[in-house]
Amino acid sequence: MRWDVLYLILGWTIRALVVPLVLIAGITAVMDDEWLAVRAFLPSAFLALLASETMLRFGTTVETNDRLRDREAFATVALSWPVVVAFGAMPFWFGGMFVGPFNEGASMMEMADGLVYAIFESMSGFTTTGTTVIDPISSPACMPPNMVDDCIAAQSHGLLLWRSMTQWLGGMGIIMLSMMVLSRILGGGMSLARAELTGPSLSRLRPKLAQTARALWGIYLLLTVAEAGLLYGLTDMNLFDSINHALTTLPTGGFSTTDASIGGYDSVMVEAIIILFMFLAGVNFTLLFFVMTGKLGRAFADEEFRTYAVYLGVATLVITLSLMLADTPHAFRDALFQVVSIGTSTGYGTEDYIPWPVLTHVILLFLMVIGACAGSTGGGLKLLRVSLAFKVARRELRRITSPRRIHGIRMNGESVEREQIELIVGMLLVWILLFAGATFLLAILLPDHDLETLISVVASSLGNTGPALGSVGTGTWAHMPNTSLLLTATLMWFGRLELLTAVILFAPSTWREPGGRRRETESEEHQNNVV
Repeated sequence: MRWDVLYLILGWTIRALVVPLVLIAGITAVMDDEWLAVRAFLPSAFLALLASETMLRFGTTVETNDRLRDREAFATVALSWPVVVAFGAMPFWFGGMFVGPFNEGASMMEMADGLVYAIFESMSGFTTTGTTVIDPISSPACMPPNMVDDCIAAQSHGLLLWRSMTQWLGGMGIIMLSMMVLSRILGGGMSLARAELTGPSLSRLRPKLAQTARALWGIYLLLTVAEAGLLYGLTDMNLFDSINHALTTLPTGGFSTTDASIGGYDSVMVEAIIILFMFLAGVNFTLLFFVMTGKLGRAFADEEFRTYAVYLGVATLVITLSLMLADTPHAFRDALFQVVSIGTSTGYGTEDYIPWPVLTHVILLFLMVIGACAGSTGGGLKLLRVSLAFKVARRELRRITSPRRIHGIRMNGESVEREQIELIVGMLLVWILLFAGATFLLAILLPDHDLETLISVVASSLGNTGPALGSVGTGTWAHMPNTSLLLTATLMWFGRLELLTAVILFAPSTWREPGGRRRETESEEHQNNVV
């Protein structure tokens, strides 16, 4: 491991966070008060800038800007998220969303609990999970004697905007943002992209990586502005709420500005607009690029996209019929919204689905696990991986009946390489083992919860979905002990990094120094082939 490269990437990544911190500080000073802006955001921005400057000035050398190697890229991306989350949590803690050092009369234990809540909220934001711990038992704005009907709405505008911004930055990836700079500094920027972006592969939309990053962020920004404009122009949603929900829809995050989420607006138009943009956010962004450049045929011919549309359609139909049989009003409306919300891992809600029939819970659990398309901002295993896993299983069954025939696996008319299949199978195996282990640990930490709750909490965390089933349901997770919150926050980190990127940190070879010139040369030749 070349530590100077790690410091270089971490330094630029943290520096990229300073700009939104200062921006939200200015907005907070206008919408709330100057003292909140000063104590919540300026210390965070100063510490982030100080850490960035220290890493770049003292941790790097003039020889650092060599080609980036795969293991350095994966390790750095995995480490960047906890660091960014830590700096992102500071405004919540300093600003008083949770008990912090500026809350009068707070004990050390209360401040420690507040720090855990802040870290959890920040991790849920940057990983676009959307689970919250804002609750009357955790947030001073809602604690007695402050009796409020809506705990989230009682928070300051600046902190709510920062909370939404964490999801917007995490959706496309804070590393992806800094990549526009890093690709000019490091020759191996493609490795960084492969480690950061969701999905088994990355397609270059432009000849250079920085151009690809700008194209993706351009689409992301355009859709965000479009949704905010439609919500503000066509519905009764005010400008602040419109901007916040646009910031959390496109990253499939699901943070809302009210406890009741989208259901608090009780508007068919609001739900229709958000359903549209949740669906688009769950599509591979490469396909959205093709659509915007007039290549509709390439987009609609994509096998994963067709599976995505059918998958959500069938789930909606089954849940609608199940709700109709249970005499549930607005069956289709509620089923469609919840299927798209859970299926894309956004996590918004319009109704409490816990009283729904058990069949709907089974389907929602599958949606949490599978997720949306590869290359989207959605979480879960991804449809492409699941589809290929089914094709592998079908191929093995065919080999039993026709052992002499050659059975290949194809996706979109092209043969899938053996290395890709092995990577997907390995990732699925790691996911199953991690899922089982995490469920076992949660059973120890939460002995009073039923199995449905434990399984859904793990699925929600690994899939970066947000809502769960059982006793947790659509409520906050503030009632969980700190150990459980830290465990589920770690699962969110693993899920956001597609598991293997985070698991690489625990491999001893990741931290081993290169063993000689031959290994260095082989690594560089491999990187040249990748790029």
